[in-house]
Amino acid sequence: MKIERIETFLVPPRWLFCRIETSDGVVGWGEPVVEGRAEVVRTAIDVLSEYLIGQDPLQIERHWQTLTKGGFYRGGPVLSSAVAGLDHALWDIAGKVYDAPVAALLGGRVRDRARVYAWVGGDEPAEVADQVAEQVAAGMTAVKMNASGRILPSPSLAEINDIVARLTAARSALGDTLDVAIDLHGRVGVAGARRILHAVEGLHPLFVEEPVLPEHMLHLADVVSSSTVPVALGERLYHRSEFVAPLNAGVAVVQPDVSHAGGISELRRIASLADTHGAMLAPHCPLGPISLAASLQVSFATPNFLIQEQSRGIHYNLTSDLTSYVVDPAPFTWVNGHATYNPLPGLGITVDEAAVRAADKTGHTWRNPVWTQEDGTFAEW
Repeated sequence: MKIERIETFLVPPRWLFCRIETSDGVVGWGEPVVEGRAEVVRTAIDVLSEYLIGQDPLQIERHWQTLTKGGFYRGGPVLSSAVAGLDHALWDIAGKVYDAPVAALLGGRVRDRARVYAWVGGDEPAEVADQVAEQVAAGMTAVKMNASGRILPSPSLAEINDIVARLTAARSALGDTLDVAIDLHGRVGVAGARRILHAVEGLHPLFVEEPVLPEHMLHLADVVSSSTVPVALGERLYHRSEFVAPLNAGVAVVQPDVSHAGGISELRRIASLADTHGAMLAPHCPLGPISLAASLQVSFATPNFLIQEQSRGIHYNLTSDLTSYVVDPAPFTWVNGHATYNPLPGLGITVDEAAVRAADKTGHTWRNPVWTQEDGTFAEW
């Protein structure tokens, strides 16, 4: 069996899918994308395909090593995301060949259900309590929201009070038994992050995500030690070596993205690294169905798994949602806020190929917003 054909598809709202077909007719699907740079990743797939065509698809680790190290210049979000999508597809093929879920190939499941959380609000969430109450009524046990919209790097007292008010509103709808996490998206500086963590401590968030930017990792230990609030990060880290510093700094939760950090192969290794530091895995995944299916395969096979992000109903998905490109939405039906183990082979989903090909004819040119402060200076989105 050899790899014969590799295709990519730009599908709304902001995703990129890839399809690998073998000489035996087995097809695997992946989701290689950098949000806002999908076309660039598509080109990277074309380049990497030069190596993969004609290869045995079951030599996954061999291919991962060559794809990530075969070029003199390595790493970065574009290359890592391109490798990730190809890795998804190869694991999908392997599962179909061996008639087993990818989780079984990773050593078998360690849990029968995986907790998921829902997003509430957008970049500037409003009516938080009502939105949280809707998720609770739908059976969710945890939600996440952006802590703020546009905010100064050194936030004012009013801006910090607004964060506390939003979190208080969410907590009022959740009570003491359900969870809420907030995402700072690296929008504030180190000092601002410390002040915010201290301010929300009494509301006991499940975690505060990305309190500082990856380039400020040198000061992460100061942020982590400034409060008892669990700190989470990792969506903008792409290799296990990049997680060493934050884990040594004491982060409680790592959030690699299976579509950015080298795929299933590398996500599994990052989870094991986190386990040696007593940290938990909460995979980042505000993307499409293939990415989520791949991420859940790792989540079911990972002992130190905490919770899984998922994009059903997220504010980015205005034209297409998580189930728009799959034949059967059942794998993405949450029961009491959990995904149940999926025994189907490979990634456990059937991609609606006709819908994907039709969507690719339109494609998309999604770009993330670019924000400025009131004085015209750049603001982190």
